[in-house]
Amino acid sequence: MITMDPTEPLPEELASLLELFHAGKRTALARAISVIENERPGFQEFLHRVLDAGPRAQRIGVTGPPGGGKSSLIAALAHLYRAGNEEVGVVAVDPTSPFSGGALLGDRIRMNDLANDRGIFIRSMATRGSLGGLAATSKEVIDLMDAFGLTRLLIETVGVGQTELEITGAVDTVVVVLVPESGDGIQAMKAGLMEIADIFVVNKADRPGADHVLNDLQSALHLRAGGAWAIPVLKTVAQTGEGVPELLDAVDRHREHLEESGELEVRRRGRAAVRVREVTERALRGILWGGTGTAALLEAGLDEIQRRTATPYSVAASILGVLLNGD
Repeated sequence: MITMDPTEPLPEELASLLELFHAGKRTALARAISVIENERPGFQEFLHRVLDAGPRAQRIGVTGPPGGGKSSLIAALAHLYRAGNEEVGVVAVDPTSPFSGGALLGDRIRMNDLANDRGIFIRSMATRGSLGGLAATSKEVIDLMDAFGLTRLLIETVGVGQTELEITGAVDTVVVVLVPESGDGIQAMKAGLMEIADIFVVNKADRPGADHVLNDLQSALHLRAGGAWAIPVLKTVAQTGEGVPELLDAVDRHREHLEESGELEVRRRGRAAVRVREVTERALRGILWGGTGTAALLEAGLDEIQRRTATPYSVAASILGVLLNGD
């Protein structure tokens, strides 16, 4: 019988950590993130306790093809939020190294100037093979920052292949960042990237071709007009801060639209549904491959495959039969 009870008592170490977390200690947030990332015993029970207040922070996803200056744009946004005395969390999600399992771009050199501001908490994470670019643990870290009381959360995905698409399941507002060199590819841009954007930004707009990209985007959006939210297309130069206040204003206007239309709760409900599925599937994977019985069945099945008396499909069917039917 499969059981998972997040209401069980916390291990003593995590109980102490929970007290420090609720007391607003930044070191507790860092330690809690490590607990979640490493899936230490009791991590789900810990999350169950810190998430009972529900989401409160404004979550902004910044995505798009590589080379768009997303990190610089996030740094500029973070500085503006800090000027307004907002507490900011930054989660930079990078492709996972197939060799080490760590983030390939984990140093985040362009965000280093944020690290000394105690009102900003930065975490670089790996996708860990998630097809959508955001592993379940990345979303749990975002939840932790929210529960800790950080009011503005900025999430960056590198936007390789399909990795930018799942950002919609983690944030309230999606900002898609392009550059003037994207001009020839606007018409061929995959539909998914066009559809997830709540705001388009042409960054590095001091380069030639920025107006051309801007016009192409506006034309493409005009052809599919009809939604309640008119998607803005903005120009920025993140390095100098040009256009960043206008982007921040657009993000706030989109938040107001979500709240007034009821779409914010719709998005949060959808996000919760995704999370329930992910947490359930993660638990089932642990049960499936974590037991010695399954390992023995797999080894025996591999022997049969080598003897040409079985295939991966028949072995998988046998393992599922044992687990689900007790045969």
